[in-house]
Amino acid sequence: MSQPISLKEAERKVFHSTVNDGLWDIFLGIFFLEFVIAPYLSESMGDFWSVAVFLPVWAVAYLAIRVIRKKVVEPRIGMVKFGPARISKIKRFSYVMLAFNCIALILGIWVALSFNRTSGEAIPYVFSILLLAGFSMAAFFLEFNRLYVYGLLIALAPVVGEWLWKNGYAAHHGWPITFGVISGIMILVGLLIFIRLMRNNPIPDNFVSAES
Repeated sequence: MSQPISLKEAERKVFHSTVNDGLWDIFLGIFFLEFVIAPYLSESMGDFWSVAVFLPVWAVAYLAIRVIRKKVVEPRIGMVKFGPARISKIKRFSYVMLAFNCIALILGIWVALSFNRTSGEAIPYVFSILLLAGFSMAAFFLEFNRLYVYGLLIALAPVVGEWLWKNGYAAHHGWPITFGVISGIMILVGLLIFIRLMRNNPIPDNFVSAES
């Protein structure tokens, strides 16, 4: 006989489902495609516009995920109003990531301003450390364990790419290859998880939309 679960445990399960439906994996894969395509665009558009051109793509992808979650995922797994403890944890995560991004921005500006006075060999390693730290914090606060793996893969990408570039195996510091492989992995994993969720959680016959 199955044991009844507490409201806190039910909330935890639903919260996990919001990050384990595969959609955020797909979004991350789309996000890091920037590092695959931007190096080629920067030759004609410049560094700034080669990145800025992806902003509408990310916006469309984010909105699509919100719509799919609302129309496709929620009817299958339900939704719950999170309690004060969960909301507090999400707020702490937001504050920590805001501070982290500010620090990363300052470091980025410093590197850009001192690029001609310092060795560029350290840049891939600094970038890798920042990526690993950011993904690890997100994995901890969101209880999203796959982010630890993604963080490690993404952190290795600049270092491996630099090695490929220095040894003549790839152009553009190897980013199109390393980030391309990792983006493909994220998108594939996300699709497989999403398809499994759809198969294992059909819409209940008595489901009534909250909008009706």
